[in-house]
Amino acid sequence: MLRTRPVESRDLDLICEHRQKMFQASGKPREEELAAMDVPFRDWLRPRLEDRSYFGFIVENEGEVIGGIGLMVIDWPPHPSHPQDDRRGYVLNMFVEPDYRGRGVATDLMKAADVEFQRRGIRYAILHATSKGRPLYEHLGWSGTTEMARQY
Repeated sequence: MLRTRPVESRDLDLICEHRQKMFQASGKPREEELAAMDVPFRDWLRPRLEDRSYFGFIVENEGEVIGGIGLMVIDWPPHPSHPQDDRRGYVLNMFVEPDYRGRGVATDLMKAADVEFQRRGIRYAILHATSKGRPLYEHLGWSGTTEMARQY
């Protein structure tokens, strides 16, 4: 039986593991890049879990963790997409174990995120989608934006 629970401080290692697996599944970063990110991400995440500025949900099947999603509320200037709000929701670290994909776990996690953002008064949220994740997000009403990036 599936159970969804809130992310807790004790989930630090689990979230770090999911983040590594999420990036590996995307096929983009090299192993060296993932390894270089590990300690800095862990150091970044720890205080945010403790102060609950990083929140989200974990899905378990009979005590076995099978997926999770991270959420944040980020400071952002008012924008045409949210002209009266100076915050955005941000979805990160969405991961479902391969054996459980295609069973609605990711959909349930995204719906839980929607409810939580609405509970916190967030009316606009963003995420970065892989090509594999994009169909799910589009099905749930998300749309692409004009975001670009540059590395220095």
